[in-house]
Amino acid sequence: MELFLMTLTTGVMVGGIYALIALGWVLIYKCSGVLNLAMGELTLIGAYVCLSFYTMGIPFLLALLFSLIIGFILGVLTERIFLDKLIGEPVLTVIMVTVGLSFFFKGIVELIWGTDTRVFTPPVFPLKPLHIGPLIIGQVYLWSFIAAIVLLFVFVGFFQYTRWGLAMQATADDEMAALSLGVSARFVYATAWAIAFMAAGVGGTLLGNINGLNISVGYLGLLVLPAVVLGGLNSVPGAIVGGIVIGILQNLCGAYLDRYFPGGVKEIAPFAFMAIFLLFRPYGLWGWERIERV
Repeated sequence: MELFLMTLTTGVMVGGIYALIALGWVLIYKCSGVLNLAMGELTLIGAYVCLSFYTMGIPFLLALLFSLIIGFILGVLTERIFLDKLIGEPVLTVIMVTVGLSFFFKGIVELIWGTDTRVFTPPVFPLKPLHIGPLIIGQVYLWSFIAAIVLLFVFVGFFQYTRWGLAMQATADDEMAALSLGVSARFVYATAWAIAFMAAGVGGTLLGNINGLNISVGYLGLLVLPAVVLGGLNSVPGAIVGGIVIGILQNLCGAYLDRYFPGGVKEIAPFAFMAIFLLFRPYGLWGWERIERV
């Protein structure tokens, strides 16, 4: 029971970080209907930018703020340079461009930072674990989870109570109606990419504090896809719930199945779950069901 509780708690905390990255997937899909397959590399770039600032001696919170600003700028530039001309083109064309962007960004990361594992030195979070009853919780997990949840509330508040956030929701619900009311689709798409860059970068930074930072963090960004599918590709609350569920599932499989099936059950389980889940709920828990009449 102690192992189960510790695994469950760690899964919830890691799932909060996954939820933050999943938010980036959902934003771009909600606004443009495009599945951004470069999300793993956005996670990677944001994490390395924050690490670079931190190794210069800048305090972590300030380094994170600088990485958010750079993430916003990079998101806008990416949309303007690579995707702006594709507005109105078939969705498959835009998806293939994001595939190309994933390889392009990965090459940039390898060129600038290399492929060796790097860690935040000195450690950002205390190394001494917390003892809560029978549970032993690493402080890096606890504080990363708290940071992820706070940022999730900030982003959700942005969509609910700001003019820009409402414009993005209006465009996602009915693009033609939003355009008729004077909402700029180009502005909405650029903002969606900017926020996706920011959310993914923070998620990558928190994951890098837990496991160290190398090129495989980009794969962890892709691991969030099952969480997005579970919650629904266009549901922000679904991204939060899906991230936590996938975090729990991954940790439970690692604790109980890796001993019987060594070789990466922990990494395979979320995708196996996604394939089975899609057989019964193709639109996820809170996704929009598309009904076409002919």
